[in-house]
Amino acid sequence: MPQTLDRRLNAYREDLAEERLRGLVEAKRFVGGTPATVSAPVTPLRARPDLACATGTELLYGETARVLDVADGWAWVKSDLDGYVGYVPQDAIGEPGAPATHIVAVPRTFAYRGADLRFPQAFALSMGSRLNVVGEAETRGTRYFLLDGGLAIIANHCAPAGNPIGDDYVAIATRFLETPYLWGGRSGFGIDCSGLVQLSMQMVGGNAPRDSDMQASGLGSVIGRDELRRGDLVFWKGHVAIMENETTLVHANGHTMTVAREGLEDAIRRIGWLYGEPTGYRRP
Repeated sequence: MPQTLDRRLNAYREDLAEERLRGLVEAKRFVGGTPATVSAPVTPLRARPDLACATGTELLYGETARVLDVADGWAWVKSDLDGYVGYVPQDAIGEPGAPATHIVAVPRTFAYRGADLRFPQAFALSMGSRLNVVGEAETRGTRYFLLDGGLAIIANHCAPAGNPIGDDYVAIATRFLETPYLWGGRSGFGIDCSGLVQLSMQMVGGNAPRDSDMQASGLGSVIGRDELRRGDLVFWKGHVAIMENETTLVHANGHTMTVAREGLEDAIRRIGWLYGEPTGYRRP
């Protein structure tokens, strides 16, 4: 079986592969996949159906995916958002519902068990979660969107689906300052370096691959270090940071274990002893 296909983006095993890979890989069976919607607030997607396996990325509430196989409580899926492939608990996904009408536009918010902030919270949601709003209500001056199942969410925490919430993805990224660093994370509860880039760009209508190596090889265009300005990206082996201005960057990092600001030169010196010099600079 060819090993040149990136298994993060191509679903193939000896027994099963996605239909679009027919003729490119060998498998006993090829499938197109069954549509599904993520029903958990945040669910880790793993390379193997094993809770001990590290998180590759995360799927957010309301996002859609194709289910290629289900076995032993796990679903093998491919994300519709970025094509990432992996395993999620079967109970974290459900049947496709109505198309999303809105998207969560703040780093974190709550789904309440009714249109009242004093009601118990059903769960918390991250920026990027997709919602199907079925009605509206107002309680003591606060406007709520109503969701299926009697749930409600603060209306001004949401934006219409498909509409960018701004034109400056760096401004979105800085809203995550002090969010905990989480390997494989791409939510307001925990996020990694490339997840911060991807989610921030997504919210302003952009599109970015999931992992830093993918971003380093194909996102935007190559620039020189002396050209860096706001919004440009700095790459190290296994890491990416966003330039907030010509001298300061923002990144989710394992040093502070948060999303943090850091001077470019300070970051280059600090990271250099362990990972070497930056491997490249790109302008999205």
